[in-house]
Amino acid sequence: MIMRIPALLASVLTLLAVSAAPATAETVVPQGFRPASTSWTGPATGYVLGYSPCGPSWCPALLGTTDGGGHWRRLGAPPMSLPDNHNHVALTFVGDRVAYVSDGVHVRTTRDGGASWHPVSLVGAREPYYLSKITETAGRVFAVLTTYGDGRGSTRLYSGAAGSPVLVPVPGFAVTGGITYGDLAVGGGLQVALGADYGTEEYWTSRDGVRFTRAGPPCPKGSVASLAGVRDRQVVALCSSSPGSPQPGSTERRLRHAPKLGGAFSGDGEAPVVGITQGFGAASPTSATVAAEGGGAGFLHSTTDGGRTWTTTLLSERGLSLTDLDFPGRGTGVVVDGQPDADGGSALYRTTDGGHHWHELRFG
Repeated sequence: MIMRIPALLASVLTLLAVSAAPATAETVVPQGFRPASTSWTGPATGYVLGYSPCGPSWCPALLGTTDGGGHWRRLGAPPMSLPDNHNHVALTFVGDRVAYVSDGVHVRTTRDGGASWHPVSLVGAREPYYLSKITETAGRVFAVLTTYGDGRGSTRLYSGAAGSPVLVPVPGFAVTGGITYGDLAVGGGLQVALGADYGTEEYWTSRDGVRFTRAGPPCPKGSVASLAGVRDRQVVALCSSSPGSPQPGSTERRLRHAPKLGGAFSGDGEAPVVGITQGFGAASPTSATVAAEGGGAGFLHSTTDGGRTWTTTLLSERGLSLTDLDFPGRGTGVVVDGQPDADGGSALYRTTDGGHHWHELRFG
C-alpha cells in the first residue's frame, strides 16, 4: 500500500528540513567581514573574531570551523568594540567552549561557546597598562600585564582559578625597568618569561600551573625571548635583539632549543634580520616561523631544518601588524595580517606544511 502524506504535513516536513540544513558561509559571514584575531584548538578546528561595517562603526562577529576553514558557523560574539587606538583585539580559545578576548585593557570570557560573555577584572592594575597574553591551563588562568608611564614600567604575571572573574598578581613574578616585557606559553607545560631593558630576564616552568621552577633564561643578555610550546619533548624559543638592530627596520634573531622543559637552552640558528619581530611559532623542534614587519610589508621567515636555512614569504604590503602566529598541530599554522579598519584591511593565512607555503583563507 502506498502511503500518502497530507499536503500540510509535507509542507511542515519540508520547512523543517530546510531549517535543519547547515548554514552556508554566505549566510553566516557578515558582509564586509574582516578578521581581527584567530585561535585554533587543532589543525582543523579554529575560531576567528572579526569586524564588519555597521553604520558609522564596526560590529564584532565570531566564526568557527571544524574543517580547516572550508565552512564556517556563526557563534555569539563578545561585546568588544574595535579600539580607536588600533590595539590588537586578541582571541584565545582553550577548548570548544572556553575562550578569552582582550583589547589590551578589557578582558571578557565565555565558558559556553560564546552564548554569554563575562568581564574579567585585574586586581591592582592601573592604566596605562597593556595585557599582552592570556590563556588557561591545568585549571588556572594566566596573563601577562605591562604597566608603563613616566619612563618607568613593570611587567607581571597574573593568575586565577579557571572561571574566576578576578585575576591577581602572582607574588615573585614581576620585573621593573624603563622597558619591560614578557611572554608565556602552554602545551607540554607552562613557561613564563619576563624581562627588562634587554638585560634582565627571568624564566620559570611548571607542569601543573601551581608549582614553578626557576630555570636559566632562553636568551642571552641583549635579547628578548618569544616562547613556543613544547614540541616533541623539546622547547623552542626565539631570541630577538632590540628593534632597529643592526639597521632600521631589522632585528637580529636566533633560534634556541632546550632538550626538555626546564632544560638549558643552546643553539645558534640565525634567522633573517628583515623586519621587526611581531610573532613566533614552532610546528616542531626543527620547523619554526618568525612573523616580522618592515618597510610597510609583512614577512614570514620559516625554517624546516632547525635554523640552518630559511625561506621568506612576503604576505602583503598592509604593513600594520602580523598577529596570532601559531601552529596548533600536524604542521598547520595560522597568522592574521593587517587590521580590520585599516585601508588595506586584514586577512587570515594558513599553512599545512610547517610554514613553507601559506594561503589566504576566505570567508564567503
